Amino acid sequence: MRSYSPDLTPPWKRSTPVPEVPAEPEMVVEEVSTGFCGAVIRCEKTAQGPTVTLEDRFGKHRVFPMEPAGFLLEGKPVTLVRPGPAAPAAPSRTASGSVAVPGARARVARAGRIYVEGRHDAELVERVWGDDLRVEGVVVEYLGGVDDLPAIVADFAPGPDARLGVLVDHLVPGTKESRIAADVSGDHVLVAGHPYIDVWEAVKPSSVGIEAWPRVPRGEDWKTGVCRALGWPENTGAAWQAILATVHSYRDLEPALLGRVEELIDFVTIGGPEGP
Repeated sequence: MRSYSPDLTPPWKRSTPVPEVPAEPEMVVEEVSTGFCGAVIRCEKTAQGPTVTLEDRFGKHRVFPMEPAGFLLEGKPVTLVRPGPAAPAAPSRTASGSVAVPGARARVARAGRIYVEGRHDAELVERVWGDDLRVEGVVVEYLGGVDDLPAIVADFAPGPDARLGVLVDHLVPGTKESRIAADVSGDHVLVAGHPYIDVWEAVKPSSVGIEAWPRVPRGEDWKTGVCRALGWPENTGAAWQAILATVHSYRDLEPALLGRVEELIDFVTIGGPEGP
């Protein structure tokens, strides 16, 4: 039978384990051998072992090895260790400002659809509302032009469980677009439009880094005229990709577009059956 030998070392002589503490940025520690006190700037892995760089209140930097019990944190000895990789935080909001649903699966597509006028419009809607649309099971397609809208509506055959929403550029009273919109609208078809000549204008100038969208003379292609006025290469495809890259959330878009897209999403998701 193993005998038990009690530890008769006085408590004040017993060694206390030194805790390991991740060297997080801005943590203030003191190096025990030099008394140098500073905030953690960075940690690095070297051939001689891990090191930590400290910055004192005068802006001076010094590099120290991460030796056991080599630092004081709030007056107590600690062993600094390199921090582990930070877990990516799940966004609490989608780009449209809706509450994010982490891990949510896309619904089976609804019978209802949203059509938008042009590829650039579709790309912008996807960038800001894409997460919401997948959760709701809403598919976005693009129109080649408003002239095709009556035939598309007739072919779609909208109904209570298959609503159709349409986003149109430059929908202002008295225009051809407004007359076509009025002709096809009904209980199961909603045509909503923004006042901008092109969806480019729906991106806030401040997000793009310009003071304002330039005025383009009548008869001149608007996108080409914008590129020329701003001194950009007259490649409208490349210009649009640069504009789109500045859009990170609904905050980068004008309210006149935000309201119309939200209205269309609400319209096509009311009353229709939802996928699992």
